[in-house]
Amino acid sequence: MSIRRLWSNPKSLGDVNMVTEELKNLYYKRLLPIEKYYSFHHFHSPSYEDADFDNKPMVLVMGQYSAGKTTFIRYLIEQEFPGSRVGPEPTTDCFTALMYGDTERIIPGNALTVDPKKPFRNLNIFGNSFLNRLQCVQMPNQVLENISIIDTPGILTASKRKLSRGYDFPAVLRWFAERVDRIILLFDSHKLEFSDELTWAFGALLGFEDKLRVVLNKADRMDSQQLMRVYGALMWSLGKVFRTPEILRVYIGSFWSEPRQMCDHYQLIELEEEDLLSDIRNLPRNAAVRKLNDLVKRARLVRAHAHIISYLKQEMPTIFCKESKKHNLIYQLPVIFTKIQQRHQVPAGDFPDCTKMQEKLLGHDFSKFKALKPALMTSLDKLLTTDIANRMPLLQQQEMSKKSLPSVLDGEFLGTFRPEHYRRDPFKELPKDDESSEIDLDGWVVERYKPKYDEIFYNLSPSEGKLSGTKVKKWMITTLLPNSVLAHIWRLSDIDGDGMLDNEEFALAVHLIEGKLEGHWLPRQLPSHLVPPSKRLSTVRHED
Repeated sequence: MSIRRLWSNPKSLGDVNMVTEELKNLYYKRLLPIEKYYSFHHFHSPSYEDADFDNKPMVLVMGQYSAGKTTFIRYLIEQEFPGSRVGPEPTTDCFTALMYGDTERIIPGNALTVDPKKPFRNLNIFGNSFLNRLQCVQMPNQVLENISIIDTPGILTASKRKLSRGYDFPAVLRWFAERVDRIILLFDSHKLEFSDELTWAFGALLGFEDKLRVVLNKADRMDSQQLMRVYGALMWSLGKVFRTPEILRVYIGSFWSEPRQMCDHYQLIELEEEDLLSDIRNLPRNAAVRKLNDLVKRARLVRAHAHIISYLKQEMPTIFCKESKKHNLIYQLPVIFTKIQQRHQVPAGDFPDCTKMQEKLLGHDFSKFKALKPALMTSLDKLLTTDIANRMPLLQQQEMSKKSLPSVLDGEFLGTFRPEHYRRDPFKELPKDDESSEIDLDGWVVERYKPKYDEIFYNLSPSEGKLSGTKVKKWMITTLLPNSVLAHIWRLSDIDGDGMLDNEEFALAVHLIEGKLEGHWLPRQLPSHLVPPSKRLSTVRHED
C-alpha cells in the first residue's frame, strides 16, 4: 500500500466527512441564528463558512525576523516554495499560505479572499494594505496534502518598531490564531529580544495558549552553559507575558535539514526535534476534535454576548437621555459582567475582554439591540449539553482512522532511531507507489564514485556482504544530518527492504548523503537512474 493510498482510504475520508457535516449542521442550525440575531460578528469574529469546517489542519509559523521561520517550513515540506527567501534581514514581508495543489501556482490576496473553497474569505475586512501582503502558494507536496502552513512576516525588533505595516498586524495574527490548529513561535537563541511588536503579538495570542508551541531555534551554535542562560531568560520573559499558572512548552532545537554543529546537547536537540514533529504529525488525527473545541468555545462566547446585549437593551431608556445612559452602561460594564454571571450562571471565563468590548460598544446604538429570546437560548443550551455529547463517538472513530504524516514528519522513521527499536528492520520501510515509471538501463550514476564508497563499506566490517542497520546508523550520524533526514535516506537506500545494506545500497546511501551535504533536496521516491543495476529487475517486479 502506498503513502498516498493511506491518505485516500474511502472509509477514512467518509468518517472525516461525516464528522465535518455533523459540525456544520450544529453550527448552522443552533449557533448561527443566535449570532445573527445578536450581531455577534460586529463585536467578535465573522461567521463560519463551509471552508472553515472543510479545510485541512493549519499551522501558523511566526517569530522575529531571522529566527528561521521560512527555513523551518522548508524543513517540514522538504522542498523550496515560490517566493521564499532566507537571510539575516526581514526577507518575508507577507503572509503566505502554503496549500496543496496539483500544479504549482501563486494566488494573490484579493483573489484568495473571494474563493469560497479557501478559509480566508473573511480576511477582506483588513483592507487592501493587508491583502497586498497576502498570497497563497499551491504546490504538489505530500505533507501539504494533509496540513496547510502559514508563513508570516518577521516580527520587528525594537530598532524597527516605528515602521508602520499599513494594517493591524496583531489583529491579523489573532484572526489566524483563532482558526489554526497549531501556532509555532520561533526565537533565535542568539537574538533573544522582546520588542514592542512582539509584545503586541503576544497579546493577540492570549486565549490560544493551548495551540502555542515555542521553539528556541539554532541551539546547536552555542555551548550548554549559554543555552541554559538563554532558556532561563526566555522562560522568565514568557512568564511575564502569559500570566497563567501553566508553563509554556519550549522546544530546543536546530530545525533545518543541513548538518548540525556538534555540541554537548546534541542528543537533547534530537529528542526535542522528535517531540515537536510528533506533535505536528498528530494534527490531522486531532483536527475534528480541535474544530469541535473551537465550536464549543465560540458557543460559550455567543451565550455570554447574548446576555450582555439583552441586558444593555433592557437598561436603555425609551426616549430621553439615551446617550448619557449609554456611556454610563459602558463605564459600568465590569459590574454588568458580574451581575450576568450571578443571575444566569455564566462562567467568568466565557466573557470577552472587557476593555475591548467597551471600545466596540461606543460605536453602536443600544436601542437597536435585541432582548433575550428564550427559544434561541434554549437551542444554544441544547447544543452545549446534548448535541456535542452525542457526536463524540463519531470523533473517536475519526481519530482511529487517521494515519501519520509522510516524509520528514513520519513517526515510523523517527522512532527507529531510538535504542529500543534496534531490531532486524531498524528503519521501517514504507512501500513505494504502485505507479511504475520507465527505468533507465543505460548505467548507474553512482558507479564512478563506488570505489571510495566501498572503502567505507568494508571498513565497517560487513557480515556476509551486508551491513546491519545498527552499524550503518552509527556511521550515518557522524554526518551530523538530522535523524529525520537520515531515516529518509535509509528508506531510499534499503531497496530490497531486508533491514540491511549491501555494497550497492550502501554506496547509494553515501551518494545521497553527499548530495544532501552539498545542499541538494532528497528525492521523495528513488529515481530510476539511482537504482543499482542489480536491483532494477526486482524493483520492477515489486512495483508490478
